[in-house]
Amino acid sequence: MSAFINLGDLMPRGRDLNKVAIIDLGGERSPRQFSFAQLDAMANGVARALARRGLRRGDRVAILSANRAEYVAAYYGIMRAGLVAVPVNFRFPRETIAFIIADSGAKLAFCDAVRAPDCPGDIDCVTFGNEFDLFLDSGPFDAVVPAEKEPAMFLYTSGSTGTPKGVVLSHQSHIWVVQTRLSSGLDRQIYLIAAPLYHMNALALAKLACAAYATIVLLPQFSARAYIEAIGRYRCSFLTAVPPMIAMMLRERELLARTDLSSVAFVRMGSAPVSAALMAALRLALPRASVTNAYGTTEAGPVVFGPHPKGLPQPELSVGYPHPQVSVRLVDGANCDADQGVLEMKCPALMLGYHNRRAPSLPSPASGGGEGSGPITPDGYYITGDVFRRDADGFYYFVGRTDDMFVSGGENIYPADVERMLERHPDVAQAAVVPIEDDIKGQKPVAFVIRKAGRALDADAVKRFALEHAPAYQHPRHVWFVDELPLASTNKLDRAALARMARQRLPKDRLQS
Repeated sequence: MSAFINLGDLMPRGRDLNKVAIIDLGGERSPRQFSFAQLDAMANGVARALARRGLRRGDRVAILSANRAEYVAAYYGIMRAGLVAVPVNFRFPRETIAFIIADSGAKLAFCDAVRAPDCPGDIDCVTFGNEFDLFLDSGPFDAVVPAEKEPAMFLYTSGSTGTPKGVVLSHQSHIWVVQTRLSSGLDRQIYLIAAPLYHMNALALAKLACAAYATIVLLPQFSARAYIEAIGRYRCSFLTAVPPMIAMMLRERELLARTDLSSVAFVRMGSAPVSAALMAALRLALPRASVTNAYGTTEAGPVVFGPHPKGLPQPELSVGYPHPQVSVRLVDGANCDADQGVLEMKCPALMLGYHNRRAPSLPSPASGGGEGSGPITPDGYYITGDVFRRDADGFYYFVGRTDDMFVSGGENIYPADVERMLERHPDVAQAAVVPIEDDIKGQKPVAFVIRKAGRALDADAVKRFALEHAPAYQHPRHVWFVDELPLASTNKLDRAALARMARQRLPKDRLQS
């Protein structure tokens, strides 16, 4: 395996670069195919053009676009030139996009035609299409050799609990991610990417596919029908998605039934909790596929858990056993390394810190280049904010987010825990739980439920099931049936939108009760 040096230069140069690297189902026309050689030349053209414009090492360059081949090329070219790539969530409001671009200090932005109006007027913007083609400076380019802990990219967190923060990641940290995942034998696959490239889930897979000499089928954004059709048409073998995307796909029963999905060999789900019901439905739809429940973070990368060192089979809802190069611990108050608690981790993919943010009370030995520090303990562990439990064999299970947790009558409730319980009901396809205010309990849970196709289910049946299968304080006091659940910009459940929906429905429910 070749030793990669610059994160923007992951080309498998010892192989035939005429192989198709990207089948692009976005852009102004579709489909388009790009070989590894074409992708490499386009990335070089970006790097040369940025240098010609006078951008200097360490300058930031933003990307505001739906998924397309030029996005990948721009991302690589920025880093090859020794600059810092800043993928921007285009689903944010215009004012938040402006904040991110200003906060990052970006000197230039690449965008697609649809998002060009959202690009702030005080920054140069190059639009993908003819303008981008004219921008490129064709010719060879020797990728910059980055210094130790030199930033390669800023990935801005979703900002669900405040202003988005720019996670600063180095070249070395994510080269380690790529090389570690390559050792798992995931090369020569056909990868389907529909999650947005501004999110770690998709971006990490795009880099892995390039280094692994694999072809990417790239959707501009996720839709269940387009996802299924792409699998059948292009014989995709490797899928990665957040669970709500898979749940939406599985509801397209007629299209699934008439589409040949036999090519799918591997499915990696992550970024959100996975229920037993969803896992069972996925295995039924893709009986030949190996399905993995995975876990990762923007701040510390997608390599955290893996196989058990003794070869023990991974329990279906577990995210695995800690990777040998990753140190983890569970912290429950003063009890460090309890069997349930907040996960803290330390690994080679750890962020350098948050850009323009400082936390003097929590100094970070991992932060570098004056970029500020984040939730890093004095001994170098990243505090994930995710609660896990560990079983007797050392396998880890996701329980819920600390910032999703609420207290009802003195009892801690993690919505993901309740959702997994509700989804064990044979008539429930999906469930989402949020808190509402209560004069006596402080807060209490309510649920939005999607019925399985053709099933009859009422709210009382859901409540009875919850009372039979979980502590009474977890049962949802109100149950509303919906056809779909709102998704946030990362394709995870939009809990803030669900809370608003609950507040709107409550007065009506109370009048009827």
